[in-house]
Amino acid sequence: MIIEPPALLNLLAWLSPAFPTGAYAYSHGLEWAVEAGDVHDGASLEAWLTAVLDQGSARGDAILLRAAHREGENPARLAELAELAAALAPASERRAETLAQGAAFAAAAAPWGGSAPVALPVSLGMLAARHGIPEDAATLAYLQAFIANLISAAVRLVPLGQSTGQAVLAALGPAILATAGATESAGLADLGSSCLRADIAAMRHETQYTRLFRS
Repeated sequence: MIIEPPALLNLLAWLSPAFPTGAYAYSHGLEWAVEAGDVHDGASLEAWLTAVLDQGSARGDAILLRAAHREGENPARLAELAELAAALAPASERRAETLAQGAAFAAAAAPWGGSAPVALPVSLGMLAARHGIPEDAATLAYLQAFIANLISAAVRLVPLGQSTGQAVLAALGPAILATAGATESAGLADLGSSCLRADIAAMRHETQYTRLFRS
């Protein structure tokens, strides 16, 4: 994987916590998982996020990002891909999460030429391709940012200390690399999720009595 310095700077900017996509407002169902007792310490958080990477939405996002990157500037195919990404969301909050972040990402990326206000991984894949960012680099960076944001949410929810959060992120490095590698040869026919507990958490969060996060 070779990425030129200007492209690397762009990727770092787009996936920085400071980039205004509003990611900090979403827990991806973790808020319900914490209330239910599924996630209560560093070890349980690591197990939950490993499943999301290996069998759940993070894997699906990686496949969608790669597909958008490969389509380049094919408007018809990208429109179909955007519709598929929205339809695949297993809960209304998950759909709102990816579409709202995608729209915010597209607007914030205006200085780089902007992107389409569609599901976040699709929007990022499109922009990355346009700026010559390798597909593998974009996928790996997206997964890292995705997991780091959920760890940040868990630090606030459980609560966990910052040191524990960073230890979980370090421990998940191999799982992030494995998901990025496993999706390299994947296509749209490989989309799907067997991470049922996380999907149920997203649905249950919709009616959770006390909530800090939007998902």
